[in-house]
Amino acid sequence: MRLKAKLMLLAALPLLISLALIAATIRQQERELAQREHALVERTYMNARQAELRHYVELAISTVRPLYNTGRTDAATRQRALRLLASLDYGDDGYFFVYDLEGRSLMHSRQPELEGRNLWDLRDPDGSPTIQRLIERARNGGGFVRYTWRKPSTGQTAPKLGYVVALPRWNWMVGTGLYLDDIDTTLAELDRQVSDNVNETLVWIACIAALGIALISASGLWLNFSEHRAADAKLALLARKVVRSQEDERAHLSRELHDGTSQMLVSAKLLAESAADEIQNHRVAVPPTLTKALTRINDTLVEVRRISHRLRPAMLDTLGLPAALELLTREFNDLKQARATLKVEGSCDDLPEEINTILFRVAQEALANVAKHSHAEHVHIQLSLDEHGLSLEVVDDGVGFDTHAVQVDPHRGIGLRNMRERLESVDGHFEIHSHEDGMPGTTLRAFISAVSVARIEAAAG
Repeated sequence: MRLKAKLMLLAALPLLISLALIAATIRQQERELAQREHALVERTYMNARQAELRHYVELAISTVRPLYNTGRTDAATRQRALRLLASLDYGDDGYFFVYDLEGRSLMHSRQPELEGRNLWDLRDPDGSPTIQRLIERARNGGGFVRYTWRKPSTGQTAPKLGYVVALPRWNWMVGTGLYLDDIDTTLAELDRQVSDNVNETLVWIACIAALGIALISASGLWLNFSEHRAADAKLALLARKVVRSQEDERAHLSRELHDGTSQMLVSAKLLAESAADEIQNHRVAVPPTLTKALTRINDTLVEVRRISHRLRPAMLDTLGLPAALELLTREFNDLKQARATLKVEGSCDDLPEEINTILFRVAQEALANVAKHSHAEHVHIQLSLDEHGLSLEVVDDGVGFDTHAVQVDPHRGIGLRNMRERLESVDGHFEIHSHEDGMPGTTLRAFISAVSVARIEAAAG
């Protein structure tokens, strides 16, 4: 992230945090208020319904009390009482029901098909034994029971609050109930209204936040534009120095390996070969371990030279970029994984050292990616210099990859990011295309404008 963006973020962050805390506080208070209001309204509704149910049941009992108080238990008396209770109703969904205490339906004015059936084992959708719970409440002195039952006006199952009492001498349970779906609808509407009000407040807070960020951004751009440009220039210079420092360290390590370690390995190899010759002169077989040691020394010497060359090829400093790319191409072909070709257009031999290093590292990293991932058969490298600037293209016919996914994944594409950063340090441009026009393969292009080349030449001179 650039310094300019960091400064604006630092200015906007306290505002955003404050508004976020305010929004979170409002949201939390809204939830608590909604819960309290919900509970209060529900409690008020339920108290009113309970009082209403108690009144209805008392009315029903008072209707049959003259018959009940006679002490008679014959069938005719009870049938007369059932007819009286069946005649009592209130509204489309208000009715009374009577069961004996063993669960058999004796009277149900809205569902006469239930009369005479034993519903002791009837359970609601949640598995709760509805009739057993009602009878148990009636046996314990009467009271309220919440359950679900079919609503006559709609034919759909709905929550219901029932109130039941027992008439022990007749072995009856008498009760009625009120459906609660209208309460649920009212509470849901109340919750929706509260939520809409809070959401509207949060939208206003978001608008204020957006306006504040816009003002901060405009102020930051107006006050710090020149400072940011200077900071960016210093950062670019620092990046170039870091890259240069890395290359200097690579060159130092390369010389150390070539002049120190390689020479010691050569000396050890010569001593081992001399010892083998002396043994052969005495007509004694050379020990296998000595032969194996010579092989290991040769392999180690080749590996040290390869590492030294990859750290900093001497040809890049002595003969220039085209020669170094030609050597890199030959080494790639020696791997026998794909066939690489090189084409150079324009006079590219006397380029500044910094540009030579950057483009060589780009080509080196590109070929390494081809060898590891692309499964290509052919790779073409083209170095061109014209009046517009200097460009390097690496094109392969491999399987390609998802360039966007690689760029957004922090654990992948490290080599691509290194190429881009190297070119940006000299105001260069880096682009990569894969699966273009539905065709396999990948095209990598690095470009440094003629103005940037001239500026770097002037600074180097």
